[in-house]
Amino acid sequence: MQFYNPTEGQLSLEELMQVLAKYVAEQPEAKYKLIIGTDSQTNAESTHFVTAIVAHRVGKGGRFFIKHEYQRPMSSLRQKLMHETALSLETISKVQGELLAHDLLLNYDLEVHVDAGNRGATRELIRDLVGLVITSGFTAKVKPDSFAASSVADRFTR
Repeated sequence: MQFYNPTEGQLSLEELMQVLAKYVAEQPEAKYKLIIGTDSQTNAESTHFVTAIVAHRVGKGGRFFIKHEYQRPMSSLRQKLMHETALSLETISKVQGELLAHDLLLNYDLEVHVDAGNRGATRELIRDLVGLVITSGFTAKVKPDSFAASSVADRFTR
């Protein structure tokens, strides 16, 4: 897994863990959330998925990291949202294992942000998507509270 951060550049998962450990060490008394969200954009050649990892120091800002993936074009909204959620769950599961290995898991509350909301075409899919996240053992957030997917990841899909 390769991640990108505007300040740090390209990072492996191991390097990402080092950056997160350093971030927590700066203010160990603060409360932290690690938030994962994925958004996508489809064109004629492919569907571009961007997964964002947001390390949020609650009330004091945060840092973000992204990874890109390209798949064949997906025209089905349901298929795209299910794949976005699956990518978020895959990423958070790998990151959770690394956080545990680096004794950082206790510093972070984990959330998955789903790019679906109560308005528009995605409202009918919310129950399935949130259910997938919850049964995987994570907290789920939807629009307008799913900023990791709908703002951070969205910014890099184009």
